[in-house]
Amino acid sequence: MVNDNVNGQWRVRLRMMSCAMIASAITAVAAARANSLDKIVVVPPAELPSAARQSGEAMLLHETRDGRTLLYIEQDQGTRLAVLDVTDPAHTKGEGSVQLDAAGAFDFIAPAGAQAELVRYRQIRGDAVLDLRQEMRPMLKSVQGLNLKGATTQLGEDGYTVSSAAEIPADVQLPRDFQVVEAATSKQPMRVFDVKQVREEISKADTGTTFLLAQDGLYLIRRPGVETLHEMAMIPPN
Repeated sequence: MVNDNVNGQWRVRLRMMSCAMIASAITAVAAARANSLDKIVVVPPAELPSAARQSGEAMLLHETRDGRTLLYIEQDQGTRLAVLDVTDPAHTKGEGSVQLDAAGAFDFIAPAGAQAELVRYRQIRGDAVLDLRQEMRPMLKSVQGLNLKGATTQLGEDGYTVSSAAEIPADVQLPRDFQVVEAATSKQPMRVFDVKQVREEISKADTGTTFLLAQDGLYLIRRPGVETLHEMAMIPPN
């Protein structure tokens, strides 16, 4: 009986020591994550896959059926679509590129159902649909009979409407210069990075990532703290 009591006490002590060690480890990780909340990481084209190192016309973020996020970059006046896996901004992966039968540069306008995107040509009259059912090999298809170029309204995942509009000059995106500023860790805002001639900017809310499509390629503005919180939220409860 005495030995049983001694063994039981040791087991309790071992559990308490294990809990203390785990708590210390969690505290250390939490502190590291808290520090990362204050940081902004600017990733230039040279540090990204080769598909991101050339100029582009427009970008599209697409959530895949298996939970990944793909970034499509329109290049070569609409005839080439580069594909990047940006699910984890810290490990952006190139997924190749596809050739498109495009009549010229275009802009992504609105979703056209669950697996397609309406696009609009810039220099000629007409729209098309980017078919995303094969996510790694999208196809551009013309929309027969569609000749209006006004506002587009979603009809859920079933389709969309396009209204009439007065003729306007071709929509040309004017490049802008960006300055990335980290203000969270200093008493005075501090300029961190310049990105020149930005043609388009889009964001991914869950990881806090901003994508800047510039003359010399793609820039990522990462927020590791937000990425960490997103990873923690994705861990299933025990």
